[in-house]
Amino acid sequence: MLLPPTLRSLAGAAALALVLAGCQTAGQGSLIASEAPADVSGPAASAIAGEMVSRLAEQVGPGTATIALKQDGSPFGEALETALKGWGYAVVTDQKTEGGTSIVPLAYMIVPFEGQVLARLSTADVELGRAYSVTAAGATPASPVSVMRRG
Repeated sequence: MLLPPTLRSLAGAAALALVLAGCQTAGQGSLIASEAPADVSGPAASAIAGEMVSRLAEQVGPGTATIALKQDGSPFGEALETALKGWGYAVVTDQKTEGGTSIVPLAYMIVPFEGQVLARLSTADVELGRAYSVTAAGATPASPVSVMRRG
């Protein structure tokens, strides 16, 4: 059964809210395992990572901290690291830094859902989520950005 576009959008938003509410978040000084399916193409991973990092920069400021990123080796994890560096963030993946450096643990998750993917970036202070329509050639936003601030 094919759902009307309005109901599909509502179902997608509800699914995004459930994914965001049900996932663990990064605690102070610790990272959760990040996860993204390997079948998201390189161009799609780059498009999603670039757009999500631009939204993260709106929330925390561009290049204001060192990002601790625990990758899963997926194309999205690699694209995310590249996008973070492109926005001026220092990125560490081994969690070793010099003393006095401000570290922001960042976790991500990409979840396939009804022909789209739900993307999430989490820090201790903010969590961003968005649905994307994905093709082999790239990805386009399919929902508004969901922003949850803590604190």
